[in-house]
Amino acid sequence: MTTPEVHALTGPYVLNALPEDERIGFEEHLADCQSCSAEVSELREAANKLGTAVAAPPPPALKARVMAEISTTRQLSPLVREPAAEPEPLRRKGFSRRSFFGLAAAGLAVAGAGGIAIDQYRENSQTRRQNEQLAALLAESDAQTVRGNLKSGGQATVVMSPAKDTAIVLLHDLPKLPDDKTYQLWLEDKGRTMHSVGVTTHDGSKLIQGGIVGKVALGLTIENKPGATEPNLSTASVIPMV
Repeated sequence: MTTPEVHALTGPYVLNALPEDERIGFEEHLADCQSCSAEVSELREAANKLGTAVAAPPPPALKARVMAEISTTRQLSPLVREPAAEPEPLRRKGFSRRSFFGLAAAGLAVAGAGGIAIDQYRENSQTRRQNEQLAALLAESDAQTVRGNLKSGGQATVVMSPAKDTAIVLLHDLPKLPDDKTYQLWLEDKGRTMHSVGVTTHDGSKLIQGGIVGKVALGLTIENKPGATEPNLSTASVIPMV
């Protein structure tokens, strides 16, 4: 296995799509390759975020409907299948970030909401669009990811594409605020002026379309609802983007 082939296996590895011998070999490589380790971590985080975004408890009446259907549905006889051909190993340069998230999205379509409320997931077009936006952004050739700890507690991850002038902010483990407070996001330009990009929840995502180019940092502040025109700098956390 050549070095370029090894570097192309981050996506299949995160999806558990590697044959056993290639998985073992890739994990040996992973122990010594900081670049692949970082990409595996980023892909796992993004895939976990996608899975969390579509998770939803099934409606209370769903179990009763399913049990009722089971009691009246005739079971099919077992199918006898021919042995499946051994799949071709995924060690090819064509398995990119884009194909990784295509597979991840397909998996979510099957397993969304615990594999039960698939129709409910499909009907949630807003959540689906957010997931597609994140997958598309990560697939851009110039996609960048930066992370930082926040003064209030928790972390922020910024996935951005300067070419698309677009970013998605993912917030993790922030403390829940009192009802009269909100978190607000800002973009800082080279002159150190903060530009508001809207309020957000303590654990969630924020799509920013436009205004990314020329900005050097992401800021997060705690403000009185419904938000402020000027940042409360005493609560500000700043994460460099360049």
